[in-house]
Amino acid sequence: MLVQQVGYQGTHGGGGHGHRNSGEGEEYFRLPLPRRNQNELFAVAEQLMGGSRIQVVCEDGKGRLARIPGKMKRKARVRAGDLLIIKPWDIQNEKADIVFRYSRTQAISLSKRHLLPEAINVF
Repeated sequence: MLVQQVGYQGTHGGGGHGHRNSGEGEEYFRLPLPRRNQNELFAVAEQLMGGSRIQVVCEDGKGRLARIPGKMKRKARVRAGDLLIIKPWDIQNEKADIVFRYSRTQAISLSKRHLLPEAINVF
C-alpha cells in the first residue's frame, strides 16, 4: 500500500504520546493509498449482504461483491457508506477482497486533498 503523508505543522512541536495542539494546526498522520500496480481500487460500501460480504461501488463505476477477510472482520467493522480499498479477484472481476477501511475523518481528509476520484467522492 502506498502511504500518503497528510499533515500540517502546528506552531509548536508537542510530539509524543497524548500531546495535542490546541487547534493551531493539525497533526501528521499517514494514510495508505491503493497500490495501482497491484490492481487495488477505491470503493464505497453500499449494502451489507451478510456472511462477511458487502456490495461496493468502485471508482471504475462497477459494482462488486466484496469479501471482508477474517483479520479485518475482527479488527474493523465495515458499514454502509465507508470508504474502502479493495482488490478485485483475478479470476472473477465482479468479486473483490477488502484490503483497508478508512475512518470517516480519514475519508474527509482524502477528499479535501483531492485524492479521491470524483466518481466516488461522497465525502
